[in-house]
Amino acid sequence: MIDINEPDFRRLDLNLLLVFTALLRERSVTRAAQRLYLGQPAVSAALSRLRAFTGDELFVRTPSGMAPTARALALAEAVKPALESLSLALFAPAGFDPASSTRCFTLGMFDIGEVTLAPALLARMEQAGQGMRLALKPADRNNSAQLLESGAIDLALADFAAVPSWLRSVPLYSEQFACIFDPRLVPAALPISLEDYLAYPHLLTSFSGGFSGFVDEVLAKQGRSRRVVMATSRFTTLPFVLGAFPSLATLPLRAARVYAARLQLAISPLPFALPDVDLSLAWHARHENDAGHAWFRELVASVITGSQER
Repeated sequence: MIDINEPDFRRLDLNLLLVFTALLRERSVTRAAQRLYLGQPAVSAALSRLRAFTGDELFVRTPSGMAPTARALALAEAVKPALESLSLALFAPAGFDPASSTRCFTLGMFDIGEVTLAPALLARMEQAGQGMRLALKPADRNNSAQLLESGAIDLALADFAAVPSWLRSVPLYSEQFACIFDPRLVPAALPISLEDYLAYPHLLTSFSGGFSGFVDEVLAKQGRSRRVVMATSRFTTLPFVLGAFPSLATLPLRAARVYAARLQLAISPLPFALPDVDLSLAWHARHENDAGHAWFRELVASVITGSQER
């Protein structure tokens, strides 16, 4: 059942929303009119009706163009996913056949996810249809929403602090962490003790470039600290440095297992409690009813869940 109040919609010409989105995009009555193949007076009249309906100016003139008001920005966030879903439902192809598709899917995640998930994901895609391609782009909790909004990626795997209203997401799993090192350079007994953990220098993955992370916050609460000698924005750098420099790194357990198996590194549980990180798969609401997108996100979720269970 569709839960709407039809009399409310009779008061509003829904074509006005198209004028609204064109103005939001162009920030100019003239350019919006050109985009909609309408005369400038018609767009101005539509804006007047929208202003009367909402009780807000919506757009104000500035030296750089028509600037949206706070009410306009809030309205845009609410109506844009609905309009995009409606457009997709009415005009996009209804079905998706992976065997004949030549579509390129773009997945955003941190580099450690590429190492652990890409091989199985690519194999599953190739099995389903050899015309499809996979593009991987760096994404994390700080930039995933922006990349999804711009269309730079189709899906994002990240630990989202907050999910905007125009995003759809599904929780996947909680990531645990472990200590990893080269036993040829760090002769620490397993499981590693807190004393050994703090005695050796540490390598840190930091998207901000800083030398302190959530591990250091946990240690500080215990009155302890570690010595971080290198910070990098990429997880994949760490195992190679570990093989050449006597040091430790704290990594997601899934990735630590891959690196340990390939590079003869040792894994140890952490000598203190560290909260898990909850990872989710997110996409823009405009893709909600896209059959191809739905197929891809189900495939990604299946691969991630399957690798987590092994």
